[in-house]
Amino acid sequence: MANIVTDKVSPLVKNVKKYWKEPPKGRYMPFKEIVSLAFGGIGIKFIVYCVNNMLLATTNKFIANTIGMEQHTIYIIYVLSIISSYPLTILRANIIDNTRNMKGKYRPYILTMAIPTVILGLGFVWMPYENMNTVTQCVVILAFNIGFQFFYNFMNDSYESLLNVLSPNTYERSDVSAVKAIVENLAPSIVSIALPMVANLITGDNNLYQFAVYRYIYPVLLVLGLVVSLPIYLNTREKIVQAKTHVIQIKFSDALRAVARNKYFWIISLAGWLGFLESSFSNIIEWMYVYQNACSAAQYSLIIAISSNASFWPNLFTPLLIRRYGKRNILIFTNMLSIVFIAVMLPVVRMQSSSYMIWIMMLCIFLNSFITAMGSFLNPSIQADIRDYQQYITGERIDGMFAAVGLIGSTITMLTNSVLPYIYEKSGLNSETAASLGYSNPYDVLYNHEYFVSTCTVILIASAIGAALNVIPYFFYDLTEVKQRSMVSVLKIRAMFEDYGNGQLNDDSLAEAVEIIETSKKNADLDMIKIDRKAVKKIKDKTARKQAKKQLKADIETNNNIMISKYVLAEINKFNTPEGQVQVENAQKMVNAGLNGFMNEDTLTIAQVKAMPKDTAEQKEQRSEAISNVRNFKTAKKTIAKYFPNGIKEFDASVFDMLFKLEDENEADLRRISLEIKTKKENNNKSNLDELKKEFKLLKQRKKKVTDEIKKATDENSVYHRAAKPYLDAVKLLAYKENLAHYDEILEKYSSAKES
Repeated sequence: MANIVTDKVSPLVKNVKKYWKEPPKGRYMPFKEIVSLAFGGIGIKFIVYCVNNMLLATTNKFIANTIGMEQHTIYIIYVLSIISSYPLTILRANIIDNTRNMKGKYRPYILTMAIPTVILGLGFVWMPYENMNTVTQCVVILAFNIGFQFFYNFMNDSYESLLNVLSPNTYERSDVSAVKAIVENLAPSIVSIALPMVANLITGDNNLYQFAVYRYIYPVLLVLGLVVSLPIYLNTREKIVQAKTHVIQIKFSDALRAVARNKYFWIISLAGWLGFLESSFSNIIEWMYVYQNACSAAQYSLIIAISSNASFWPNLFTPLLIRRYGKRNILIFTNMLSIVFIAVMLPVVRMQSSSYMIWIMMLCIFLNSFITAMGSFLNPSIQADIRDYQQYITGERIDGMFAAVGLIGSTITMLTNSVLPYIYEKSGLNSETAASLGYSNPYDVLYNHEYFVSTCTVILIASAIGAALNVIPYFFYDLTEVKQRSMVSVLKIRAMFEDYGNGQLNDDSLAEAVEIIETSKKNADLDMIKIDRKAVKKIKDKTARKQAKKQLKADIETNNNIMISKYVLAEINKFNTPEGQVQVENAQKMVNAGLNGFMNEDTLTIAQVKAMPKDTAEQKEQRSEAISNVRNFKTAKKTIAKYFPNGIKEFDASVFDMLFKLEDENEADLRRISLEIKTKKENNNKSNLDELKKEFKLLKQRKKKVTDEIKKATDENSVYHRAAKPYLDAVKLLAYKENLAHYDEILEKYSSAKES
């Protein structure tokens, strides 16, 4: 047995040592980066655990149970909080999509936004709510939540989105996501297990909703979380598949139009919007403990330890299931099973109060959490795939703007969340019922077993309906793993040709893109292999079956590579097709007409475009592109009339080079002066300290001035691109065609680099 364990562990240890700083071929994340992301995630999850219990929501336990605020009051300030998030989310999206920080698109904000989040969290739990009237409580809670809407959401979104840009490999994302989930979920598991017993020591009873629980335990968790999260900032590096020379400067309205074309974003979003009631049952087991005295504090800690552990196990095998069945099929299967497990909970809550009722409920929740954890596990990887698709169809990586477009979802959620308070109120959780039973807090009604049963019954029915609605959109999700790999391959090719055209081609991107193209040329001549899994299962000889499984895996990968090759060859041969030649012809006409003449070129009407055939995938793509082009012409016409009545003036993009250089120099000077000030303070050296502080202040003022100038240039550039987009797209298309024509020259350069 010991030899078997050694044989398994030894290669892993060797791989960790070998790939600690550099990833293996075909991968993008070394082990050091994976470990830092996973371990740092424990810290982030400590912060998330605490702040989630401070965010306004209809199920918020601190506000509802501890402070004793009624559901309709919570809902009113919740709505105000969501409304306040709109401009803050747009600001956050613009910062993300237009960031030029050398540290990356997301990584810097995990630290810089965690600090104010922790400060807000400390302030939130130590406010003297018990000495405030209801109006003052509402004002204070709303003020803190507006702060959380920006700082906490910025931190959390940056953390959740970071994996999207650490690797373009969808399978690697899934594998790392599994490791990350296993490690980071130690945080809520530890807290959930320890909290009831620690709370019992502090308060002397089973009540988890006393002020002391939040005021003494949460500050420790928040500060500890901030410290533990540091490895993420220190040891990760973002890797976006994009030309080195590509400069992103995106205005909100432009990005909004781009995201509107992303069908997968809307499918996944719709699933969330429709399933808003699915998790309504989440508080029931805690209610059993607090209000029905279903078990002791030690038993409840064990129950939480077991039920919260349910989400751990799927992380071990879900990456394998993704390779076998695909994300879409797993999502459909898990969501359908969720309906079953929620329905099974109904007879449990309707049982007469007994010592084993909470244990049966724990089993139901364990099974539900186990199966739904697979779907939850997939979400980060799916979000990353959706963003790859966005870049594939629009040419821009506009991750941040997904959050801004998600405001539509926030509005829908704001409206749908009124349903749960209504359910609570109608089932008896209200002041009138509480008063009739001799209670002051509406939630104390749950001490009454009759009201407990009726409330839980209604909530479980609502949860089952939510789960049923949630599964429907996934049937329309067809972004397979092979399709994602195909799109990333095409993105790498586009980046290489763009860098070639701008004279910025490096050996790494050259080699990777050329190998993709050459491999695709070879695979294109192969025939798809028939896959027969049943035949492999029928083989009785173990050695033969093992060899057959190995061959089956190789055949599946061959088929995948053949499908990928179709995307790649379609990309490099796109201008050799009749449709591509028409595109080139139309683009040439616009370029010949010039910047102030392209609008005179004849274009199709939206009615003509919508009449185009859409029987095949190619026809659908051409039709979609044509619709987009017609709308671009319409937008350009309006923009020209508003901003360029006397003719379009070309925007000088070189201004960004100058401004970015000034910004980088300013950042370097700020870091240098800051370090000098810190060193002098540590050494108690006051010489020149005032001069350094003055210089630091001037640099901060200069930084603001440069930032304002960049914003002004961005706005001007955005207006120019909106007005000239059809013409600029034509120029870009012809340049890409010209670059593709030089592939033989690129191939020769690759061969020479390989030989040397």
